Amino acid sequence: MKLLDTKVKNDVLQSMMDIIDRRRDEIITENKKDLEAFNRDDQALYDRLVVDQKKVDGMIQAIKEVKEQDDPVGNTISERTLDTGLKIVNKTDPFGTIMIIYESRPDVTIEAAVLAFKANNKIFLKGGKEANNSNIILEECWHQALEENNLSKNWITLLHLNREETREFLSNPPEKMDLIVPRGGERLIDFVKKTASCAVLISGRGNNFLYVAPDADWDIAKKVIINAKTDKISGCNALDKVLIDTNMPDFDNRVKDLAETLENQYKVEILVDGKIETVLTQNAKIPSEDTWYEEFLALKIVISSIDSFDDAVEKINKYSGGHSSVIITKDDQKALDFMQQIDSAAVYQNASSRFTDGGQMGVGAELAISTDKLHHRGPLGLKQLVTNKYYVWGEGHIRE
Repeated sequence: MKLLDTKVKNDVLQSMMDIIDRRRDEIITENKKDLEAFNRDDQALYDRLVVDQKKVDGMIQAIKEVKEQDDPVGNTISERTLDTGLKIVNKTDPFGTIMIIYESRPDVTIEAAVLAFKANNKIFLKGGKEANNSNIILEECWHQALEENNLSKNWITLLHLNREETREFLSNPPEKMDLIVPRGGERLIDFVKKTASCAVLISGRGNNFLYVAPDADWDIAKKVIINAKTDKISGCNALDKVLIDTNMPDFDNRVKDLAETLENQYKVEILVDGKIETVLTQNAKIPSEDTWYEEFLALKIVISSIDSFDDAVEKINKYSGGHSSVIITKDDQKALDFMQQIDSAAVYQNASSRFTDGGQMGVGAELAISTDKLHHRGPLGLKQLVTNKYYVWGEGHIRE
C-alpha cells in the first residue's frame, strides 16, 4: 500500500469518529444479537463481548487519541555521513500487512484497525464468531470512512473464515503477510504459531503473580491484590497467583484476613498450596502443577506460601505468562532486584498489575500487550507498529 499523507489518515479517523457516533444505536443493536446468542457460562468472554454506550464512547476516544498522536512513519532514527561521503539515514517504516486474530472483543476491531491504519499498514481482522454481528457493522463503518476520503476499502478487511479456512489462510496467505498477532488464550496462540508462515508476535496471555515480602505494608498488599484480582477478571492484566512470604509477621492472621475479604466481599474462589493449606484448611488445594501455569479469567485465585525472595523469583519465572509481576515491599532496593530478575513485560512495586494497559501507561490505544522479546515488549501502541528502513545515498560509491 502507498504511503499516505498524515492529513489524509487523520481525515479518515475523523470520519470514523463521526460515523460511529451517528450509528451507535445500530452498533449496540447488532451487539445485542451476539449477546443473545452467547452462552454465558464463560463470564469473562461475555464481559469482553458487551458493547454499550460507554463502550462506544471508548471506541471514539481511542480513535481520537490515535488521531492526535504524531505520525509514526518516516521519522529519522539516526543519520550519519561516513568519511567516504556515503550518507546513511535510518527511518521508521510501515510493516506492510498485519493480521490480528482475536476473541470476543468488538472494540479490538476499532483499536487494532485505527493503529494499523495510522501507521500506514493494511490490516486483516479475524474476530471470533461470537462477535460476528458486531464486527460486521464496525467494518461497514470503517469502509464508509475510507470511501468518504476516496481510499480503497482494502486497507481494512474483516475475514469471515472457519477454523480450517483460517488454517489455510495462515499457511498459504493470498498475499504477503508481514506480521500476525494472535490475541487470546493458549490454544489460539499455539494454533497460530504452528500454522503461520510469517512472523508471529505473541500477546494476550496473563497468569500474573504477586509476591508479598516480609516487610510489606499489609494494607497496601490487600488493596493491590483485591484490585488486581477483582477490578476486571477478563483482563489479561488480572492477578492469578499470590505468594506470601512465610517470614511475614503475624502470617496466619493476615492470610485469614485476606481470604475472608476475597471470599466474603468479592466472592473469589481461593485455591491453596504450601503452608497456606494449614491456615485455610477449608479451601481446596490446587489440583495439579498445571494450575500454576493457568490463566483463570475468573473470580479465582491461588494463594501460596514462599520461603524467600529468591524462591519467589524462581517460581514466578518458571510459571508466569511473562506479562505482569508485582512485589509488595517497603524496600526499594529489594523491589529493584525483583524488577531486574523477573522475566515479565511489566514489573511493579506496590501497584496493581491492572496498569499494564496502553491507556494507563500513556501509550494510548493498543493493538495488544506483547510478551515477546523481539521487536517490542508490553503495550503495542502506535509507535510500536512500525519497523525501520535504511536510506543510503552515494555518488558512485563501490565497496573495495
